[in-house]
Parts: sequence; C-alpha cells; structure tokens
Amino acid sequence: MGEQTTTTHFPPEILAQYAGLGIDLPALFSAGHLGDRMGIQVLQAAPDKVVGTMPVEGNTQPYGLLHGGASAVLAETLGSIGAMLHGGPSKIAVGVDLNATHHRGLRSGTVTGTATPVHRGRSSATYEIVITDESDRRVCTARLTCMLRPATPSAPTNGSTGMA
Repeated sequence: MGEQTTTTHFPPEILAQYAGLGIDLPALFSAGHLGDRMGIQVLQAAPDKVVGTMPVEGNTQPYGLLHGGASAVLAETLGSIGAMLHGGPSKIAVGVDLNATHHRGLRSGTVTGTATPVHRGRSSATYEIVITDESDRRVCTARLTCMLRPATPSAPTNGSTGMA
C-alpha cells in the first residue's frame, strides 16, 4: 500500500478558492493515514463529484472477501472530501451518519467509489457513494451525512469552553 502515486485532479475554481491560503490541497483532501494504509487513491475531487479507488487485496475479511468496513472507509473518505469542498475553506466537515449496503463480494481487483451530493446546505451535506468493481458492477451503496462546522473555533463566551 503506502504513499499515493496518483495526483488528485481539482477543478480550477477549487484551486482559485484555496490559492494564497497556504493550504496543501492534495494533503488536506487525501485519504489520510488510514486511507494510505488501505491503498486509497483520490483521483478527482470537486464538490459535485469525488472519485477514488482502493485495492481489494489487503482489505479483506477472514473469508477472503472485501471487508465491509473497508468499503465504509472508502465511502466516508470520498463523501467527507466532497462535503469539505462544498463547505469551503471556512468550514470543516464532521461525519454524523454513515450507512452502507453491500451488494456483492469481491476477492481481488480494485474498487472505484464515486461520491455525488444528495443535499448541500449551510450546516450539513449528504453524499451518496457508489462503489463498483472493475466491470462496473455495484459492490456497495453508501450514504454519508456530514455536519459543517466553522473551521476556526469561536471564542469562548460567558465562561464556556467554546467546545461542543
């Protein structure tokens, strides 16, 4: 598994939105440490569509099938990236609900996840994530809802800690 070898494609409007903020977009909108260990690669990232891949090998349960939790990690990664991009630099996305339906088992190959928005509001975003095999057969359908919170915590008032 290890480091990503593929560069994530960001649309020009996202690059412009984050320009000058000193933010490493590929690092911020990546699969993170867990995703790296699982071999997840984010190929395309925009608020309206996020695409990523994950190998089946190394992400199986004891029976040799793709682990449902691995599909959930791929789904939450892609949906969270979409929600973060929708929220923009002033918001962070926090997953509050994830559900997944597993349609078929796989023993080898690579799966591709595609996250598309179902709802994009001011305080929440919901994405449907469809995970397919190399023959474009649906392996899993997931839905992720993220709460959108301010990226910088608000100053404490009236003796509160400012923490949720």
